[in-house]
Amino acid sequence: MAIPQSFIQELLSRTDVVDIVGRYVQLKKGGANFMGLCPFHGEKSPSFSVSPSKQFYHCFGCGKNGNAISFLMDHAGMTFIEAVKDLAQQYGLQVPEDDVSPQDRARAAQVREQQATLTSVLEKAGLGYIKSLRTSDRAIQYFKRRGVSGEIARTFGLGYAPEGWRSLASVFPDYNDPLLVESGLVITGEPGEENAAGEAKRYDRFRDRIMFPIRNVKGECIGFGGRVLGDDKPKYLNSPETPVFSKGRELYGLFEARTALRQHGYALVTEGYMDVVALAQLGFPNAVATLGTACTSEHVQKLFRFTDSVVFSFDGDSAGRRAAHKALDAALPFASDVRTVKFLFLPAEHDPDSFIREHGQEGFAACIGKAVPLSRFLLEAAGEGCDLDTAEGRAHMASNAQPLWAALPEGALKLQLLAEIADQVMIDSRELMHLWQPAQGGRKAPYKKSGGSSSSGTGFVAKAVPDLNHGMPEFGDYLPMDRHDDADYGASEPYFSQPSSYAASPAAPSDKPGKFGRKPFATRSAPRRVTGRILPTSREDRVLRRLLTEPQSWDRLSSEEHQLLLGLPAPHGALFAWLESQLHEHGPQSWAVLREGLRGHAHEHHAVAQFAEVLEGVDYDWGETRRILAQLQQIRLDTEIADLAARAPNDPAVLERLRELLAQSRNRSVPSKPA
Repeated sequence: MAIPQSFIQELLSRTDVVDIVGRYVQLKKGGANFMGLCPFHGEKSPSFSVSPSKQFYHCFGCGKNGNAISFLMDHAGMTFIEAVKDLAQQYGLQVPEDDVSPQDRARAAQVREQQATLTSVLEKAGLGYIKSLRTSDRAIQYFKRRGVSGEIARTFGLGYAPEGWRSLASVFPDYNDPLLVESGLVITGEPGEENAAGEAKRYDRFRDRIMFPIRNVKGECIGFGGRVLGDDKPKYLNSPETPVFSKGRELYGLFEARTALRQHGYALVTEGYMDVVALAQLGFPNAVATLGTACTSEHVQKLFRFTDSVVFSFDGDSAGRRAAHKALDAALPFASDVRTVKFLFLPAEHDPDSFIREHGQEGFAACIGKAVPLSRFLLEAAGEGCDLDTAEGRAHMASNAQPLWAALPEGALKLQLLAEIADQVMIDSRELMHLWQPAQGGRKAPYKKSGGSSSSGTGFVAKAVPDLNHGMPEFGDYLPMDRHDDADYGASEPYFSQPSSYAASPAAPSDKPGKFGRKPFATRSAPRRVTGRILPTSREDRVLRRLLTEPQSWDRLSSEEHQLLLGLPAPHGALFAWLESQLHEHGPQSWAVLREGLRGHAHEHHAVAQFAEVLEGVDYDWGETRRILAQLQQIRLDTEIADLAARAPNDPAVLERLRELLAQSRNRSVPSKPA
């Protein structure tokens, strides 16, 4: 659904960002703003500022900033649509759904009401299980033997389902309520199993089990996992599929781990509830678990909304290897050049809980550091059972590798793996590509190099900055990116919709370069024409064209790049936000479907005009898209440096932030463009 920009503006005008952020972060008044510990990175002194006047938050440590909607997306893992609906519900607003028929709107409202009702029933059952745990010595002793503290038990909402067949009758006044069956808490007997009164038999699904509530990214209870206290079978029992719970989409512990994922820099995917709880107890709160099922592409996609690095942990036995192969299949489409996927194989006699207790936290961390990269595991998986000393074995490996390699997104990783596979099967990479893709139709091969240019250069002319050198000689070597001689693109100035807390009011447009060799932060103007000729397409429009023609490319971008695009001013930021919401709700769609969804959008005309410029049958270079994104990131970084430089001599906090940004700028390499 397309939400009108006017509604977003009205919603934000009614929203108090201090109230929204304050539900997740402990804030204290500090001058005109509120300060707290940043929820996006680990720190000991508050650098996270929330401005009630600007309705904006900004961290001077990691640079995260935004409004109430972006906070819910970044911190709670909501999609754009989910964040808007969540805020609208809190403030009593109805999200416009003009493009939906009255019948569909009524059905959607019924579904939302049903989901809210089921989660409230499950929440009530969870409180009952917690109460039962306090009176069960067997359950308490079990947790003590596993080393689970009371604090961790509270964090995860752990409980206990008593032995009786109808224990939930003490929690719910009406045990015959159909919602108990619909939520998966109660089971009804088969026809012919009625009791003496002619009623269908009803009994609790979970009995004499440790209970693990499963929460969605908003923290709502959507189901349970139950573990036996002894050796009974099944060892683990999950809630059935319901309107609010699908084990193929949910990850246990993701809600509890969402902050730790950013602090630790990666997600550790395990196979059991107790692994997650035990690892959180022993220093690894960034662990999550699949719910008794193989890892799916939806699991992987959800994880990459929170982090750009995932480590899958498996037992070293044959079952663990099979599970790893399924995780590899699920992860391949998302293994872009800016993401990391690794596979950790523990000794057959260990799971993560037992390994860390025997070898300690440092030993387990060292084991994670030696995890197998996706590239190496792909080669191992393709070569399993193949005798590479024979032509037949090498041909077999090539056959195994083809579908795995094809699932990778376009990029440097895919090209490098092509070369490595070719080396192992002793075939020239060009010949191997010809075998795998015999009909190229005149397309340029992805491995063909562009001649006449060096990949080591930046492709930009840089100049020294006397303003930084004056009075602050330590910054005299800073060279910002000069874009004025870059004639391949139209103007791509950093007109981001929200300045940082340190930024001054937007300056008026100027024909002269600013102190950093560029025009100052300004209001965007319409594309210029010179003697009737339109100047080259802007960087933003080139990226927009790529994503409109290949929406699945969105999942190849890093979370930093997502925020970069979503933070662009209209029309681009709004269109990228709309496209992201379409992907979250419906997955990749054809242009015909996207075109219908755009009707009535505030920037429909711009999107249609850009798609009209896409040339039929032309394969666009992903490398160019990657270069453009790197350039836009550098532009934004340079702009913030320019904003901070004038204030740095008089403010130690600003000076420290400036040092951090300059270090980032020196370390950042902007890819060059081919000659």
